[in-house]
Amino acid sequence: MKKQRNMRPFTQLRTFFGLIFLLTFLAINVYANNESVQFAEKVNLALRRTAHHLLIQNGDSLSKIPAIQQQDINTFNVRVDHLFDYDQLPQLLQESFEQHGIVRPYTVSILNCENGEIQLGYSFQDLNSKEGVPCAGRKREPGCYNIKVNFSTEPQKASAGNNWWVLPAGSLLAGLGFIVWKRGKKAHYSVEPDDIIVDNDSKITFGNSQLDVPNLTLISVNNTYNLTYREAKLLHLFVSAKNQILERDFILKSVWEDEGIIVGRSVDVFVSRLRKMLSNDPKIKLSAVHGVGYRLDVAA
Repeated sequence: MKKQRNMRPFTQLRTFFGLIFLLTFLAINVYANNESVQFAEKVNLALRRTAHHLLIQNGDSLSKIPAIQQQDINTFNVRVDHLFDYDQLPQLLQESFEQHGIVRPYTVSILNCENGEIQLGYSFQDLNSKEGVPCAGRKREPGCYNIKVNFSTEPQKASAGNNWWVLPAGSLLAGLGFIVWKRGKKAHYSVEPDDIIVDNDSKITFGNSQLDVPNLTLISVNNTYNLTYREAKLLHLFVSAKNQILERDFILKSVWEDEGIIVGRSVDVFVSRLRKMLSNDPKIKLSAVHGVGYRLDVAA
């Protein structure tokens, strides 16, 4: 009997920790489920926006956008019953994802509605490749197409259940590290936010190129490009501070903060597009400054 009384506290302690573990496990699963639901809602809105703009660009303002189909937690599908401009899809889709804070890697497949065969497709990594998006410029027959987007699983979400205790400590260390990093970087910034004045001049000439801000147009050497609003705003910012370093955080706040959502990878994607447009101008070089940001060098 004495041995049983001595073991009782250990049994109670084991029960207590078992209950804590169970509650933690349930909380993590509820959190994961909520994250999946929120992610699906964001993807739904992003795909509907993309389908809407594809139809508008095709001169169709009457067709109804069908419901977004979710095949599993990572795969979504939207049906477009009319021919659309495939060359516009990558940029429109990426902009829609950025507006809704979706940053997970993904692949896109264009399937024939009748037989399910893949007609075209690309990966988000192709947005930054020198060759561009595969199958761009190819003609398609009028008909029904399904745009299928498949997202890759985030490794950190999959392992969160096993290492839940790391999250608070990791967040604290990340916060402290960010503060130290910011203090250490201040001495390297060539430009502060107050030094940049972005106006609404009609046309700005730099190198052998010209930026028409109101009309969202770039003329570089003998090529003319139609810019998106973000591309024009980002290029205007670079030109306003030519030959100076712009830190990454400042670029994000200046160009994307009005959306209420700031996505770090947006800078890399948009800079890659601008660099490609300006590649034929020998007087211009848009380069990355490792660990700081970007600089637009314009020769006199």
